[in-house]
Amino acid sequence: MFDIDKWQEIFASIRKNRLRTFLTGFSVAWGIFMLIVLLGTGNGLGNGVKFQFSHDAVNSVWFNNGRTSVAYDGIQPGRDIKLTNQDYEAIGKSVKTIEHLSPRLQLWEVNQYNYKNRYGSFSTKGCNYDMIFAEKIVITKGRFINDLDIKECRKICSIGQQIVEELFKDEDPIDQLININGIPFKVVGIFKDAGGPDDNRRAYIPISTSQRVFGNDNKLDQIIFTLPESDMEKSEIIRDEVYTLLAQKHHFDPADKKAVFVWNNVIEFKRIMGLINGIRIFVWIIGIGTLIAGIVGVSNIMMIVVKERTKEIGIRKALGATPFSIVSLIIQESIFITALSGYIGMMLGIGLLALAQKYIPDSEYFRKPDVEFSVVLQALAALIFAGLLAGFFPARKAAKIQPIEALRAE
Repeated sequence: MFDIDKWQEIFASIRKNRLRTFLTGFSVAWGIFMLIVLLGTGNGLGNGVKFQFSHDAVNSVWFNNGRTSVAYDGIQPGRDIKLTNQDYEAIGKSVKTIEHLSPRLQLWEVNQYNYKNRYGSFSTKGCNYDMIFAEKIVITKGRFINDLDIKECRKICSIGQQIVEELFKDEDPIDQLININGIPFKVVGIFKDAGGPDDNRRAYIPISTSQRVFGNDNKLDQIIFTLPESDMEKSEIIRDEVYTLLAQKHHFDPADKKAVFVWNNVIEFKRIMGLINGIRIFVWIIGIGTLIAGIVGVSNIMMIVVKERTKEIGIRKALGATPFSIVSLIIQESIFITALSGYIGMMLGIGLLALAQKYIPDSEYFRKPDVEFSVVLQALAALIFAGLLAGFFPARKAAKIQPIEALRAE
């Protein structure tokens, strides 16, 4: 039941010690403010990392052309290793744990596009259908490359949203002919790539067409595969299996890691997220340490309050006040100071993160610094509980004061 007399006493005690109460409350508010800001900053870094990996599937492994760095079987280092169609086919036949597999060829000089009287410079890549999984491509209209396109070397393409906006304006590109380096290609699909504007300024054509039409017969720049979720923990084993296969076919030392450059998204994502999680743990340690300092301050001020009111407490007990009434008075004052200060610090922290989201532009390394509301509520609840403990021990000491000893106190 709400006891107005107790609360009048609590506010009278706070007014009597304004500066001391303010400084103690400030330490509590600062603690939860810093905890929220640091957690939001940690989440902002985590969101930046996730955004970087949103360009490609996290479960993907990429093999790229390289150059040998060590001598092997009488062959001097410095030999270029070029991936081929035969490598792609051998990987598909030999490695059974792969979920999706695609070759890719970057046509660096094939970049001049035009439709009617509109012109633009865009990127052209040859691949197969499975590239849609490795690049996390979203088809917004039409379709992507299929097996029949590759088998028949069809002159078709799936184009990014930026190409649509610059060349077709308000027209529907599907089934229209677009000239790529002067050669007409039929547009069969439109896609969006999570990677950003540059990744949407490209067109994908069948790998067989890219090799035959543009004079790159049998040549590949990359071989990419994705792993099923159940085999992601084995990504290094599978990567080494593929690397050994390529070493045998191209006759280079399997220990030479520069002969074919490998990017394992699974391992890189785990490594960087491990670093981010370490930062978050550090943030929690710093934030909790700051909160503990504030709680100790609350406990100290309540000890001083008890000491200053020793004679008053003795009189209360002599007049019949129960230990519970004394304990509840001190605990309520402690919880009030802690909860109010914590709430102010919490709102200031949330407000600062909201301003950061509004005025700090998103980048590849830092995006949307926020903190889950449930975490904020849990932190505030833990703070209130700590405030209860901070008041309990001084209150218990006050409850044990004997009236005759209290009346003798100076």
